[in-house]
Amino acid sequence: MMITGNDLILACSAIGAGLAVIAGIGPGIGQGIAAGHAAAAVGRNPGAKSDITSTMLLGQAVAETTGLYGLLVAMLLLFVKPLAK
Repeated sequence: MMITGNDLILACSAIGAGLAVIAGIGPGIGQGIAAGHAAAAVGRNPGAKSDITSTMLLGQAVAETTGLYGLLVAMLLLFVKPLAK
């Protein structure tokens, strides 16, 4: 079996895309932890529910950008192949 340069580029693109998608694990864990702590905070102080919720949602939006960047890199690696012929 002969592996050409084009085959190597395609294989590396697929491996890189898989690794980039793994970046979605961190935001998922972080958002779950943030939601759990926010729920506990609302349980302790129900009067501050709106402040806690808005702060939690802002933090989750910032954390989600990491996962979105990983997805973007994965899609670029899979569908945009500038070196492949």
